[in-house]
Amino acid sequence: MASSVFFGNANNGFQAGTIYGPVNTTFHLPPERPETPPPPSILIPFVRDADFVERGTTLGQLQQRCAAPDARAALVGLGGVGKSQLAIEHAYRTHKESPDTWVFWVHASNADRFRESYRSIADRVKIAGRQDPQANIFKLVHDWLCDCKQRWLLVLDNVDDAHFLLSGQAGGDGQGQTTNAQVIRKPLREYLPHCERGSIIVTTRHEAAALKLVERRDIVRVKPMDEAEGLALFKKKLGLQGNNSGVAELAAVLEYMPLAIVQAAAYILQRAPQYSVAKYLDEYRKSERKRTSLLNYDEGHLRRDWEAKNSIIVTWQISFEYIQQTRSSAADLLSLMSFFDRQGIPEDLLRPRTERQEAETNQTEKAEDDGDSNSEDDVSQSSAGDDEFGDDVVVLQSFCFISTDAGGTMFEMHALVQLATRKWLESTSKLEQWKQKFVSNLCAAFPTGEYENSAACQALYAHAKAAREQQPKDESSIAEWATVLYRAAWFAERSGNIADAETLAIKAMKARKKVLGQGHEDTLWSVAMVGLAYRLGGRWDDAEELFVQVIETSKKKLGADHPDTLTIMANLALTYQNQGRWDAAEELEVQVIETSKKKLGADHPHTLTGIGNLASTYQSQGRWKEAEELEVQVMEMRKKKLGADHPSTLTSMANLASTYRNQGRWDAAEELFVQLEVQVMETRKKKLGADHPHTLTSMNNLALTCINQGRWDYAEKLQVQVMEARKKKLGADHPDTLTSMANLAFTWKAQARSAEAIVLMRQCVQQRQQVLKAGHPDLTLSLRVLERWEVE
Repeated sequence: MASSVFFGNANNGFQAGTIYGPVNTTFHLPPERPETPPPPSILIPFVRDADFVERGTTLGQLQQRCAAPDARAALVGLGGVGKSQLAIEHAYRTHKESPDTWVFWVHASNADRFRESYRSIADRVKIAGRQDPQANIFKLVHDWLCDCKQRWLLVLDNVDDAHFLLSGQAGGDGQGQTTNAQVIRKPLREYLPHCERGSIIVTTRHEAAALKLVERRDIVRVKPMDEAEGLALFKKKLGLQGNNSGVAELAAVLEYMPLAIVQAAAYILQRAPQYSVAKYLDEYRKSERKRTSLLNYDEGHLRRDWEAKNSIIVTWQISFEYIQQTRSSAADLLSLMSFFDRQGIPEDLLRPRTERQEAETNQTEKAEDDGDSNSEDDVSQSSAGDDEFGDDVVVLQSFCFISTDAGGTMFEMHALVQLATRKWLESTSKLEQWKQKFVSNLCAAFPTGEYENSAACQALYAHAKAAREQQPKDESSIAEWATVLYRAAWFAERSGNIADAETLAIKAMKARKKVLGQGHEDTLWSVAMVGLAYRLGGRWDDAEELFVQVIETSKKKLGADHPDTLTIMANLALTYQNQGRWDAAEELEVQVIETSKKKLGADHPHTLTGIGNLASTYQSQGRWKEAEELEVQVMEMRKKKLGADHPSTLTSMANLASTYRNQGRWDAAEELFVQLEVQVMETRKKKLGADHPHTLTSMNNLALTCINQGRWDYAEKLQVQVMEARKKKLGADHPDTLTSMANLAFTWKAQARSAEAIVLMRQCVQQRQQVLKAGHPDLTLSLRVLERWEVE
């Protein structure tokens, strides 16, 4: 039965009865009505930012490039660094300075949005033929721009993946639909016209994408703001006037990253007045989890595309995902780098550890291997590994996630990028995997804290401190982590960083107790390191308690004559010295020396250290001649064994000069003043640093020699320097700081500045009463001196 269709009163469209076979129908659209071309205008989906902050010469560079005929430029930088904001400001300035210039904005994150933007341009400028379903909208806009009599600026925003611009586009109706008879058109990149009257700006996170569209010379790198710019932006967003130290501090913490600053300002303002900059800063510093929570805030920016995230964390994680999909080995490299300190990341620690181990053992393996080795294969594998690593570095540099030093062997990255990477790893359940890899590589590279390893330790020290907050969960990895912290504590102690040494040693001790047990040798050494930090920090009773504990366990585990046991006994004897318990110190030191001579030999460094310690005890007891004999012996042996500029040799030389001075042998002391004390002080400055405790001791000794020579002004200058440096390095109430205070008081008294001397000595006595036990020789002496001065 045939069906019928009713079309109404009009006779429009296609009407047919029953048809058997194909039908070809042609629709004839009515001709387009002529449209009046509009005057040049600005087509940007964002309002101008009233809070815009000048970015040094960046806008100037952009303007200079765009002023040339047929100009192209690319703003390349991290996500959230302000590339689009610079492009927006440049666009508005361009149109204001030249109202006859067309300004267009193209969303170039993907093909669909690129097409939408081109269609918007066609509609705005009223291009004829744009309504035709078969029209190629890209060609229409391209041709219009080429024929345009006015100047124009085209901004391609967010070209982070340029692949869609390079592939051929299927022909169709101009809306993304195609017919059965598809025609492959040229790549979209070809629809970006070259025209003397036009200029094109590209914004992208990915340098490789930029290079698909512009020459390398046309890249303008956008870096985070400097201090003044970051502070200015923060104040504008918060509506603040004048100086605000909290804002400056927070801007620095956020590494002057514009998106992070805008995000933080929005967070604070939304919660005001109950919330403040100080509150945000306090919350930010509480933990890594709190930092990521604050930085995940996704509000506050009106001049970002709807696809772009306002959260700095999420913004970067989009790039992480892209790298993971396109080159997973580069994502792995970024993952590993995220745990290091942000600066001075050595290439050697980033390569697979097995390569380093093979390189270190290669010579021994060859000596034992009677078979032929395929050296050509070895070379090709190494070369391939170098190429892979180099390519990964190029990818990360292209996204502005890392940078290198001039030599290309040290890397650097923003702390916020590291934080975002770790957050991303946590979300993908890979955090522990890469944390363990970081710890393992660092443990393999970080040497023990002997003087000979100082340079290597210094290069890795910041990374060990970064590891302090990255304890793994796996027990074997915890053991490696504790080893890193212990060795770093050792180096910190040798470097005079007592506070760091204590913090690192305590963490290592707790971890080793947990995974190795109380009696394990490594645990004992960690406990001893904590004791050493306590002793150097003036916590002598705490140090004594730990040393006694370790000695008892070490005697049972290792034996009373084991070198490790003797070392800890020597540290306990030094603690007795600090406490003013000279007899106990002497008894223990003699015991250590005799056992060390039998076990290690008379010229062993441990034996010489013991002899030097005994000489120091003799000094404290006023037994100058005995002290001198031992110090000469130790100094000569150390010169032969270690060299004249070794820190231990310098200590011997300084101690001998001090003994001469205390004996009243001014002729000898004056000679040593030139030959020893100045030499020791200057060498220590070079080797250890100007604020190292040993360097400060040398300055103090030189001041005492100057006093004996009657050079009061120079002595006072040195003593003030030492006292202030010790306050900063050791603390205002450290026993060594109080010794400096007492020495300066004596100098002022000798200069007839009695009132000042009494005030300073009174302060010294009050502080010594708080930190020293009653009866301590230093406290007793200062009390006696103060009493005498006050009645004079």
